[in-house]
Amino acid sequence: MALNSNSSARAAHQGSLQAPHAKASVDIATLAGLSIAFLLVIAAIILGGSPDAFFDIKAVFIVIGGTFGVVTACFSFRDMSSAFKTVAQAVFRTARDPSEAAVHVLQIAEIARRQGVLAMQQYLPGLTSTGMFYRGISMAIDGAPGEEIERIMRRELRSASQRNTQTVSMLRKAADIAPAMGLIGTLVGLVQMLGNLEDPSTIGPSMAIALLTTFYGAILANMVFTPLASKLERNSAEETLINTLYVMSATSIGRQENPRRLEMLLNTVLPPNHKIDYFG
Repeated sequence: MALNSNSSARAAHQGSLQAPHAKASVDIATLAGLSIAFLLVIAAIILGGSPDAFFDIKAVFIVIGGTFGVVTACFSFRDMSSAFKTVAQAVFRTARDPSEAAVHVLQIAEIARRQGVLAMQQYLPGLTSTGMFYRGISMAIDGAPGEEIERIMRRELRSASQRNTQTVSMLRKAADIAPAMGLIGTLVGLVQMLGNLEDPSTIGPSMAIALLTTFYGAILANMVFTPLASKLERNSAEETLINTLYVMSATSIGRQENPRRLEMLLNTVLPPNHKIDYFG
C-alpha cells in the first residue's frame, strides 16, 4: 500500500514527532493453529475410548527430559534461557508496520535536512521506542560520521539476527532430537518386554513405553518445535526489515543526504505492498 504524507511540517511546528505506535499483541494464528492441532489429536484419543492409555510418566521423562537434556548439551544453559525468552515472541510480540516506519524516518530525515542534525535533539525523546533508530540518531547528534553510524548499526543488526537464528537452530535441533528420543524409548520398551516374556503382566507397560515414546516424539517435533521455529523465522524477517530501514535512515541522516534519495533507498528493501510515495 502506497502512503503519501505531508504531516512533517505540522509535526515540526508542534515540536514533537512521535514514533509510530508499536502494536503489542498476541499472535492469534500461532495460538489458534497449535490449539486446533492439539484439540484434534485429543478428540481422536477421547473418541477412541481409552485416554488413560496415552499417558505414561516414564515415556514423558524419556522424550521430554531427554530432548531438553540433549539440546542443552548441544548449546548451553545461557542459550536455553535466551531461547525461552525469544520463543515467547512467537506468541507475544510487538509488531511494526514497515510503511509507517518508513514514513516516520522520512519525516525525521526531512526535518534534519531543513533544520540541521543538532535540531533533532528536541525530537529524540519521542524516538526511544524505535530502538536502533534512536541509537543511530543519538550518534548523529553527537557528531559521529555516517560511515561510523552505519558500521556500528550494521554490527548491531547482525547481532540481533544471530540471536534469532540461534534460537531457530535450537528449535530445529529439538525437532530432530525428539523423534530420536522416541525411538530410544521404543527400544527401551521392547528390551523390557522381551526380557520379561515369562511374566505377561510386564508386557503391557513395556509396550506402552515402546509406542508412547514414539508418539510423544512425533507430537513434540511436528506440533511444537517445527511450527515455533517457522514462526520465529517469519518474525525475525519482519524485525530485520524494520531494523534495516532504521540503519539506512540513520546513516542517511548522519551523512545529511537528500531525503528524496533516502525514499528511493527505502523502497528498494520494502515489500511491494508496503512501498511508499512520501514526496509524490
